[in-house]
Amino acid sequence: MSLFVVGTASHVGKSVIVAAICRCLVRRGITVAPFKSQNMSLNSFVTPGGGEIGMAQAMQAIAARVSPHTDMNPVLLKPKGDCVSQVVLNGRPYKDVPITEYYRETPQLLKKALESYHRLETEFGQVVVEGAGGAAELNLYDRDIANTQLALALKIPLILVADIERGGVFAQVYGTIRLLPDEIRPLVKGIIINKFRGDPAIFAPGVTMIEDLCGVPVLGVVPYFSLPLPSEDSLSIEDKKIRGSGVRIAVIRLPKISNFTDFELLEQHAAVEYVEPGRSLDGFDCVILPGTKNTIDDLQALKSSGTGKEIVRLRKNGIPVIGICGGYQMLGRTLVDAGYESEAGTYDGLGLLDCITRFSSYDKSTTQVTRAARDISPILSAMGQVTGYEIHMGVTESGQDREALDGDGRVSGDGLVFGTYMHGLFQNVQAANALLSFLHGKKGLPFEPITGLDADPYTVLADLFEEHVDMDAVEALVRNG
Repeated sequence: MSLFVVGTASHVGKSVIVAAICRCLVRRGITVAPFKSQNMSLNSFVTPGGGEIGMAQAMQAIAARVSPHTDMNPVLLKPKGDCVSQVVLNGRPYKDVPITEYYRETPQLLKKALESYHRLETEFGQVVVEGAGGAAELNLYDRDIANTQLALALKIPLILVADIERGGVFAQVYGTIRLLPDEIRPLVKGIIINKFRGDPAIFAPGVTMIEDLCGVPVLGVVPYFSLPLPSEDSLSIEDKKIRGSGVRIAVIRLPKISNFTDFELLEQHAAVEYVEPGRSLDGFDCVILPGTKNTIDDLQALKSSGTGKEIVRLRKNGIPVIGICGGYQMLGRTLVDAGYESEAGTYDGLGLLDCITRFSSYDKSTTQVTRAARDISPILSAMGQVTGYEIHMGVTESGQDREALDGDGRVSGDGLVFGTYMHGLFQNVQAANALLSFLHGKKGLPFEPITGLDADPYTVLADLFEEHVDMDAVEALVRNG
C-alpha cells in the first residue's frame, strides 16, 4: 500500500513531511520511494541516469536511502515567464508551453505519471506521494494531475498537512476537507499540523476541536524547526535568515533564479544575502551570479537595473565575482541566441571572462560530474576535486582565459573571477572552505574551517517525527490502507 500527502496550501511543509515519513519508514524496515507526479520548481537535480527532477524529490530519495530516479517526478514545470513553462517529461526537455496549452495536455501527462508511479510501486512496494500546492483548488479539479485526478486514480490513504504559522488553521483544515470531491474526502485518514511554535499543550483543545469538526484524527503537531535541507523553490528564499558574520556574500536574486540550493552550505558559515537587481552591492566581500532558467532575460534585468555595471565596478576594486551556470554565461563577452533561450539575437555579456555562449538548439546538458579545480590562486587552488551536476542549455566557447576546472569554466588572470557550469560546487566542503578562507583572510578575520557536515539531518528529522507524530498510525496506513 502507499500514502498520499496533500496540503491546505503551497509551502505548508509537504516536501519535508514526505522526507520525514520516508526516513521513518526505512528505519522501521519498510522500503519506500517518494513520488510527485507534477512539480513546479526552478530548483532541480540531475539523477545518476542523467535525468532532471525536482530538488525536493531528490531530497526525499536521499531520505528514503534510494537513488533519485526520474520516475519520482515524471513531470517538472520550470517557469520561464509570461505564463510559459518548460515541461521536463521523464527527465528530458519536452517543450515550452503556455499554461492554457499545458492544461490540454494533462490527460496524457497523467497517464505518463501513473506509469511512473506503478513502476515505483512494483520496485519498492510502498510509495509516499506528495501533492502540489493546495488540494482544494476548485477551479482545477478536472485537470489537477498532482492532487484530485491523481487521488481518484490511486485511491490510497491521504494525510492532510496544514501550516499553523500562517494562522487560520481550523479554516485551512475544515475548508479543505469539506471542499474535496465526494469520492476523495473519505480517503483523508489523518491530519498533521505543521510549524507549531510554543507549548503544544496550549493547542491540545484545538486538536480535539479539529477532530470533532472533521471526523479525522490529528496524527501529530510538528514543532517549528530548522534543519539544513535543500530548499524546494523560490518561496523558500523568503524564509532564509542572514547569520551574523564578518564576511558578506551577495547572491544576485535574478528574476528567474534557479538552484540556489548551491549556496546553502555557505549560508551556514557566512552572511549570505539574496540581493534584488537594483539594490546597492556596497559592503559585500563577494558577488555570486547564480543559475537561472532564462539567462538572456535575466542578463537584461541585470543591466537595466544598473547592477551589471556595479558588478563590473566591484570587480575593478578587487571583489571576487563568481558565476554558476547561467551566471557563468553572463560573465562572458557575448551571448548568441538563435531563439531557444529568449528572442533571437546577439547580446553583450558583462565582459569579465573571455568566452562566448551560443544557444543554438533546445538540447539541454544534464549530467553528474566530478572535476578537479585548476591550481590557480587564490581560491580555485585550494579546492581540489569537487563533485556536482550540470543542467544547462547553450554551449560556451572559450577565449584566452584558462579553465577553472578540468574541462569546464573559465577564470580570470588574477583568479578573482571565475565561472563554471557545476551546480553544487559550494556544497563541497573544500570548495566552501577555499572561498570563505580567502574572504576572511582578506579582511584579516580568523576563520575556522568547516571540518565536515553535521549529523545526518534526515536522522534528526526522523527522530523529531517519531516524537511528535503517531508514526505507528502512519505505518499502519502504509501497510494496510
